[in-house]
Amino acid sequence: MENDVFKTNPVFQNLSPEKLSFLMNFANSKKPTEMKDMMPFLLGTLSSAKKQNIQFTKPETELMISILKQSMSPEEAEKADKIIRLMKERSGQSQ
Repeated sequence: MENDVFKTNPVFQNLSPEKLSFLMNFANSKKPTEMKDMMPFLLGTLSSAKKQNIQFTKPETELMISILKQSMSPEEAEKADKIIRLMKERSGQSQ
């Protein structure tokens, strides 16, 4: 995913410089290619952000998940989608 999405998507146009930098670094980082590694990687990333006093909105978190899935095979991305759907259903969120 190109970093231009942060500049062109209205959801991301008002990001603080710190959050924009964090997301761009995330987008450019080496990411796991298997579903079993995605959640620990994402949770570690979110923990790192929290230590820097950076919090993400739902659209920003969904973008991060989308970026992670790009490095996965279609089968692994499908597994990720299923798990995310189950998590949303259990927490009562809509898709």
